[in-house]
Amino acid sequence: MPEVAPVPLSQLTTLRTGGEPARLIDASTLDEAVAALRGVWAEGEPWFVLGGGSNLFVGDEPFEGTVVRLRTSGIEELPGSREGTVRLRVQAGHDWDALVAETVARGFAGIEAMSGIPGTVGAAPVQNVGAYGQEIVQTLVEVELIDESTGDVETVSAEELGLGFRTSVLKRHYGSVPERSAVILSVTLELERVGAEERPIASEQLRGALGLEPGHAVSLRWIRDHVLTTRARKGMVLDAEDPDTWSAGSFFQNAIVSEAFARTLPAECPRWPLTPILDPVTVIPLAAFDGILPPPPVVSRQVKVSAAWLIENAGLSRGFRFPRSRAGLSTKHTLALTNRGEATAAEIAELARFVQNRVASEFGLVLQPEPVLVNVEL
Repeated sequence: MPEVAPVPLSQLTTLRTGGEPARLIDASTLDEAVAALRGVWAEGEPWFVLGGGSNLFVGDEPFEGTVVRLRTSGIEELPGSREGTVRLRVQAGHDWDALVAETVARGFAGIEAMSGIPGTVGAAPVQNVGAYGQEIVQTLVEVELIDESTGDVETVSAEELGLGFRTSVLKRHYGSVPERSAVILSVTLELERVGAEERPIASEQLRGALGLEPGHAVSLRWIRDHVLTTRARKGMVLDAEDPDTWSAGSFFQNAIVSEAFARTLPAECPRWPLTPILDPVTVIPLAAFDGILPPPPVVSRQVKVSAAWLIENAGLSRGFRFPRSRAGLSTKHTLALTNRGEATAAEIAELARFVQNRVASEFGLVLQPEPVLVNVEL
């Protein structure tokens, strides 16, 4: 088993917090990953899998268990399901942005708007990563995973993963356990072969983010370059010299609320219906029509609202931090809680709780953390 000398998890996570694990295993091949996980599960000890460490918030105390770091990589090109498409089977430890760069270079469309997202490919389906109108659910075909309850390796279709807004049956949400405890070993995506030529962008959200008019044609390379520039401006592209990027990305999720609750928020709060609002159509046979139309059906819709707007309008501006604290909101983007230099997990947790309390008292809504929390409580 490829066991290595443990190091503090603050050295392996982008938020730069975390004590030293009892054991650290580096798995560089699929066989090593399977053997390591089966061994850990057989011993019944605490464990978690580490990819790029970009979606983890780890506590200060030593982790009394095993961390399995997936370092597998590789892209296998397969035939697509229809003409003009291609499938890529990618190892779970492969760097996500390196994959995006490779697909753009090959002229494969479908994940270019997710450029600059840190982390590994195996982590992407767990929380259904997305940006600027693209989500992995739109291109994911299947994953190869190993199930903790059986130790078996199996192929599972995207439909079986319960992919929703930043969630899946595999995600360990704060305060709950996943519906299925398993580790992704590889991911298969289906992308479109579009080449390097310019083409119109269908996504209104992506056009808005990039300042494009309907019908404006651009290339995959243009989209990637401009998304990276936009993310960097918000401190969302990792930079060892920029403390605004020493974070777990967006610490709080955009809230999903009922349409009725969304109406209680100020009109200025950005919101996006998760389902289209359509005028209902009622068809009544002429012979049965008595001159009275039935009332329209009541449809309960969900709405996504901007967590960043809620934070800022609860009185917390960019760069906010407590006196003498080494944790603070990003100076570029209020959704990111940043480590300004050797901050402890306790300092970041204190700031997170304060943000939650301010938003709750102002708007009656408790923001939920997006990263996986290990050895730490809010």
